Amino acid sequence: MQNSLLPFFVFLIFCAIACTNSIEEVDALFTDKDLKIEQAEDVEILYSDSAQIKLKITAPSLKRYIQKKNSVDEFPDGVLVEFYDTNGKIISWLKSDYAIRKDLDKKIYVKENVKLYNTQDDELSTDELIWDEETGEIYTNKYVRIAQPKRGDTLFGYGFIAKQEFQRFQLNKKVSGTKFLELDKAFNN
Repeated sequence: MQNSLLPFFVFLIFCAIACTNSIEEVDALFTDKDLKIEQAEDVEILYSDSAQIKLKITAPSLKRYIQKKNSVDEFPDGVLVEFYDTNGKIISWLKSDYAIRKDLDKKIYVKENVKLYNTQDDELSTDELIWDEETGEIYTNKYVRIAQPKRGDTLFGYGFIAKQEFQRFQLNKKVSGTKFLELDKAFNN
């Protein structure tokens, strides 16, 4: 009886050794053509840290492209991002007609009719913003318009950077501002 089981165990050991592949060999079996796409509608994504909501993303539709090393989330019909403070209150909003999130970069690129608002009623308008998830910064090198109704000012410039709360910001190159133009006219008269 023992002699009849020996070939069976040898066969099992041989199969186990023969079926061992490295991760590189398995990855080589799949190409980018094997890309999978998940789709969803009426999407709500919550980001939290230590059970505290940091932001909420709402979108009419989402396409998730699942790749071997880098998944990409596309929001082809626009996106609304709400940023929360430590007390759970919304402190800023980001809206756009299109957005794409690259998992490997940890960044969200929002484009087309981009608006950023804060609790001071400030409104930034631009064609493109990039939100860095790791640093919490929002920035662009594109043309921006920042309306600040409580200050009675509107700024125009190129390049913008701020924390996601959008309480303070920096323009790389200020082109003009309502108060800037009024001071300039008064000075030249």
